[in-house]
Amino acid sequence: MSSEPIPATSLEVRLAAYPGDEVRPEHFEVAEAPLPEAGPGQIVVRNTWMALGAVSRDQMNPTLNLPIPAFQLGEAMWGRAVGTVVRSNSPDLAEGDLVEHFFGWREYAVNYAQAFFKRDRGLLPSPEYYLSQGPTAWRGTVVVADVHEGDVVFVSGATSGVGALAGQIAKKRGAKLVIGSTGSPQKIDYLKELGFDVAFDYHEGPVADRLRELAPDGISVFFDNVGGEQFEAAVEAAAPGARFALCGALAGQSGPKGGEGGRPRLDLMAAFPKELVLRPFATLHTPEQMNDWNRQFAEYLEEGGFTYPHTAIEGGVAELPASFIGLLKGKYSGTAVARLCVHE
Repeated sequence: MSSEPIPATSLEVRLAAYPGDEVRPEHFEVAEAPLPEAGPGQIVVRNTWMALGAVSRDQMNPTLNLPIPAFQLGEAMWGRAVGTVVRSNSPDLAEGDLVEHFFGWREYAVNYAQAFFKRDRGLLPSPEYYLSQGPTAWRGTVVVADVHEGDVVFVSGATSGVGALAGQIAKKRGAKLVIGSTGSPQKIDYLKELGFDVAFDYHEGPVADRLRELAPDGISVFFDNVGGEQFEAAVEAAAPGARFALCGALAGQSGPKGGEGGRPRLDLMAAFPKELVLRPFATLHTPEQMNDWNRQFAEYLEEGGFTYPHTAIEGGVAELPASFIGLLKGKYSGTAVARLCVHE
């Protein structure tokens, strides 16, 4: 028997309505749900931390053009979380084990042990480190863009959880110049503290002009989290053969679609003569991707000169809707991790 009492109910966040152009509190429902007992082969996990990601905005739409499920009206939402096993009916996981899973947006999770991934408490400094967006940053920087010594790298949305790690990985890979864009002048110094060589606020003027000024010989790699004007400027500023890792389009996720609102318009006439390599990609967080990144992350942290840029958000499950809206408005730097339970 577990020494920790398990409650009869668990607080969870449900999708109450599909948003239009703007996500508001009324699109969520925070509710108490009965917590089922663990059946044979199942475990109960007390969730400690959850990662908030902009992809959840896409999942709130009735149709989704991504290889992940959309949220369903009236049902609990889901996302990456870490927590502690407090009851186990499986030989694979023991009470007290740290696990990562995709049953976030709730205080407790009950499911079969195979749906959870055991994590080594001693590998990384703290449990929330397992929720970094490193698998995406690593895949885009290393596998898709093949950043190597001497590259000139431009990262749009560089203060996001993905962008902040992508820039640091590029420096570790030997890039000679890493440029980051952000939407706030206050975040420029933050990016320089992370090791970006230069950073700029994209509101200050045409992005293409800034890139010509900062990289007169052109950029060789573009890691795009934003789309829109920044994508178009990168095409214009690209050196011949530049590699584009197209990770996301934040401008379109949090604003109107099309045109100046966000979705990139492919400037093919500029791309053709430069023979640009444009590779959109998705990272599905397979066990192999997560394990590979966690080992690499621990190695980088041990070497020094590498940090986990994140914002810890308190308030528990009840505050998740407000925290998520804050994420979409650019309130946080790095990965936004929300505390779900306060036991550890």
